[in-house]
Amino acid sequence: MEEGKTNNPQASDKENIKDEKSYVEEASKFIEETSLDKMHEIAEAAKLKKLMEPPKWVFPEDP
Repeated sequence: MEEGKTNNPQASDKENIKDEKSYVEEASKFIEETSLDKMHEIAEAAKLKKLMEPPKWVFPEDP
């Protein structure tokens, strides 16, 4: 087991809720502070980056 991790499902649920709230707050802040044009630029840059990547080959695992 990793250092600092607990094996308590209830503790894990509480941490997940905290993480989710933090994520929602960050996303809400980003949406409020970022113009739609800037979001479009970010998305376009991500799309171009993805298109520029070399193809990734996936090989089936040997039995």
